[in-house]
Amino acid sequence: MVEGARRGLALERLAITHAGRPLVALDIVVAPGEAATVMGPSGVGKSTLLAAVTGTLDPAFAMTGRVRLDGVDVTGLPTEARRIGILFQDELLFPHLSVGGNLAFGLPAHVRGRAARRARVEAALERVGLSGYAGRDPATLSGGQKARVALMRMLLSEPRALLLDEAFSRLDAALRDQIRRLVFDMARRDGLPVLQVTHDRSDAAAANGPVLELHP
Repeated sequence: MVEGARRGLALERLAITHAGRPLVALDIVVAPGEAATVMGPSGVGKSTLLAAVTGTLDPAFAMTGRVRLDGVDVTGLPTEARRIGILFQDELLFPHLSVGGNLAFGLPAHVRGRAARRARVEAALERVGLSGYAGRDPATLSGGQKARVALMRMLLSEPRALLLDEAFSRLDAALRDQIRRLVFDMARRDGLPVLQVTHDRSDAAAANGPVLELHP
């Protein structure tokens, strides 16, 4: 972290245009453990905003401004170097890997040795109430279990910020509330700034943080 810099995820005068047409303009700092929400209807540019933050913006779009993490400018860094985790509405678990294999995929390279990696995976499963599930086929899991595995795979990669792209939209009401609480509680405990995009006001209420509206 740059000495004296404000911690968290900062979008500094971030502006995105398409064919010269303004889409998104934001200037916000999300503090560690805080969850900010960007709301707006489909097609307004919410997922495009997250692509800009992760470094996966389509070349058809133009971006100005800066993305900083803990004071470090990551705007020009490749996606894998930014250490920004993202959860989508689909869990995107690898069907050819076991639950444990999916989690191990998220482990950073500095965690070496089979025993150390297995211990990290088992600890992650225990953290979300899935002890003993390492050998399971992801296809045998319930929707809530898949969501928890996807969350822990992302957290095992040791991100410094978390993005949520309509992450709860496919869950039924009861499960949605449970997984939302889990995600936001873990982010607070781990000190991760969270930026979620959604069209659902209950997601924004659950985040209990600043809300920004995008308009067509």
